[in-house]
Amino acid sequence: MKELRTYLDRLHPIPETAWDKLKALFKEQRLQKGEYFIRQGQTAKDIGFLREGIIRAFYANARGQEYNKHFFIHPCFTGGYASLITGQPNQINQEALTDCSLLVANYEAFKALYQEHPAIERAARVLAEQFFVQKEQREIDIVLLDADERYRIFQKEFSGLENAIPQYHIASYLGITPTQLSRIRRKLAGR
Repeated sequence: MKELRTYLDRLHPIPETAWDKLKALFKEQRLQKGEYFIRQGQTAKDIGFLREGIIRAFYANARGQEYNKHFFIHPCFTGGYASLITGQPNQINQEALTDCSLLVANYEAFKALYQEHPAIERAARVLAEQFFVQKEQREIDIVLLDADERYRIFQKEFSGLENAIPQYHIASYLGITPTQLSRIRRKLAGR
């Protein structure tokens, strides 16, 4: 729980009384490599705090082709956020790329603490703002930057991830083929 408290306090300080209520909501959960936190088509009910491991968020089209949208690396929150807010079925799969340790809470119970403990709501708002900024920047990068530049940004944002997951996941995230990624890596290594 210490990691969760530290993470939330960085977003907005959480008073002890609010923390006592909040921590009671979270239960430990483990995901084995290949297991899903949430699948496309499910309606999200829980929010997770990733303590250890790597989770990928991806879309799959009707032909089964996958497109990586994001990588969650500890410590961070994960979950079907749009589904949690709208109550509609989730559109994004979240799969463990490594064995993972999470703290999981029911989102409605989490949200119910907002009225009584405004610091929790403020922390959640800051988190949502950060997600929005990341999402917008990613959309801009995909449209305006070439693959070399996107790869360099990936290396900065996800330092160490390159050696922890299969290269085809990185290529998918960058919007290129694994062959293109190999060429970019060779070219940049030769500089």
